[in-house]
Amino acid sequence: MKVFRGLPNAASRAPCALAIGNFDGVHLGHQTLLARLRDAATRLGIEAAVMTFEPHPRAFFAQMLGDLSKAPTRIANLRDNMASLEAAGVDRVIVEHFNAHFAALSPQDFIEKVLVDGLHVKWVMVGEDFRFGAKRAGDVATLTEAGLRHGFTVETLPSVQNKGVRISSSAVRLALANGDFDEAEALLGHPYRISGHVVHGQKLGRTIGFPTLNLRIAHHRPALNGIFIVQVHGLSDQPLPAVASLGVRPTVDDSGRVLLETHVFDYSGHAYGKVVQIEFLKKLRDEEKYIDLPTLTAAINKDAEQARAYFADSRRPARSATDRI
Repeated sequence: MKVFRGLPNAASRAPCALAIGNFDGVHLGHQTLLARLRDAATRLGIEAAVMTFEPHPRAFFAQMLGDLSKAPTRIANLRDNMASLEAAGVDRVIVEHFNAHFAALSPQDFIEKVLVDGLHVKWVMVGEDFRFGAKRAGDVATLTEAGLRHGFTVETLPSVQNKGVRISSSAVRLALANGDFDEAEALLGHPYRISGHVVHGQKLGRTIGFPTLNLRIAHHRPALNGIFIVQVHGLSDQPLPAVASLGVRPTVDDSGRVLLETHVFDYSGHAYGKVVQIEFLKKLRDEEKYIDLPTLTAAINKDAEQARAYFADSRRPARSATDRI
């Protein structure tokens, strides 16, 4: 799969079938859309392409308004979203930088400069509520009419439902915020996990008996935060039991940087530079700021005891990623 930051150059442009959207988390609704995209591309003998946006358009406008609370939380990092798109059979992904210039494009300019000239689209799929262009002036009818003039077909996908409820990124975010990982899995089609390279940290954990694997979180508003029971994939043939903290570490760091720290039980192997997947199983509590390091250490001890008890329960064996998909 090829990934382009912005429109491909002229030499890399080829006719394509295109799906447009944010695809945060690539949930079952997205997967249904992508299956339709893959089928159309195969039928037409062209590449299957996806256009997504970075940052999320709502995050861009929230920053413009000076109110980041209006920005959506992020379900998945770019690495995990790209892996999901590739698994769905996508040939190329265009990650369009959503900025003031892009936001100001009229619907006509978006169609002509981006879809027709920039991507050579022959088939386009969007959701039924798709809006585009400055002030969201364009809709599916606008796109369909333009397709008749420019020679591309437009299809829409009705909402995909789970037990009568629309599957959406918002629903996934709500499930994660509530610590409902069973519901998140039902919406995503797989357990919720975050992957990344293990990086060096402050190495504070090892001084208090809890060395951690550290994964940087690029976005500042992850869809969940707190202390969790997790299992780690990528260090062994089997997933390893662990406890993790996802947040800003208010007791030891005032930078606001978001970090995923994972203490793997009874593990002493080399991990720096490896790509691991942290699979979330249960939320223990919210992140807290403690008055001193001994109080923090006592809290971590309690979290670890709860996590060990969880895994010791014979009804909760560690399972591999493929067991749960």
